[in-house]
Amino acid sequence: MNLVEVHNLTKSFKRHFWSETKKVIDELSFDIPSGVITGFLGANGAGKTTTMKCVLGLIFPDSGDITYFGKKSLTTEIKKKIGFLPEQPYFYSYLTGVEFLKFYGEISTKLTRRDLLLRIDYLLKKVDLYHAKDKALRQYSKGMLQKIGFAQALIHEPELLILDEPLSGLDPDGRHYLNELIKETAKEGRSVFFSSHLLHDTEKLCENLVILKDGRLFYQGPTRNILDNLNAKYRISFLRGHQQETIFVNNQDEIQSHLKDLLSQDCIIEEVEQDRITLEEYFVKNVLEKKNEAGLDHS
Repeated sequence: MNLVEVHNLTKSFKRHFWSETKKVIDELSFDIPSGVITGFLGANGAGKTTTMKCVLGLIFPDSGDITYFGKKSLTTEIKKKIGFLPEQPYFYSYLTGVEFLKFYGEISTKLTRRDLLLRIDYLLKKVDLYHAKDKALRQYSKGMLQKIGFAQALIHEPELLILDEPLSGLDPDGRHYLNELIKETAKEGRSVFFSSHLLHDTEKLCENLVILKDGRLFYQGPTRNILDNLNAKYRISFLRGHQQETIFVNNQDEIQSHLKDLLSQDCIIEEVEQDRITLEEYFVKNVLEKKNEAGLDHS
């Protein structure tokens, strides 16, 4: 089942009144499936944030349509099923963590005061901010603000969580913690759709990918498929006497043949592992390099 289906979405902007119109999204179609973490990738300027804003109803496309949970319009009831953390969220710096979540809880839920406070306590513990619940947000670090923003996106218990660059600007500890929160949220049965330039984290987190290039769909499908089918080789590590050796083969049939030969030579097999390229290597080679060849800037 798809929670969101985007069909032939097109959006253009003018940078200045006198400048020509530039097409940012061009006949874009993709789906956000239920029950998985989907990564939304593309170079700077590929149209990711514009697409997210169209999906969330913050801006209107020139053409195309979007289906939400099987419905054609983004009604108030549909909005209650979606949580959102923008790339640069605005925080009321004079509010404490509890006050911030209480403000959003009161406008996005119908919980009683007691139940809302229980929900806030639960979320503050979930994002490891219970100790800072009474501190003003101006005293929060970048990582703490990302965590409280994540809690805000979950306050109304949405079915779909949309995150725009949630890991940007965080140190390794902060990224690891947010990664774990995203995985934990998905295990609770929520779907997550997030954009990121941190491809190592995306590869570990995402079962599914949507990749944009110049405002068009470049790839959509399982993360495993995009990597396994690209120059994948298998590495066999073994001991010949006291000497460690490695050979590379291309497919399962070759693996069986080599294993049979090595065992007949009394070699000790240590490991058989698929030697895949990383998502970052794939992205640079297939999305960024081809863009550079066309003389386009991706910075």
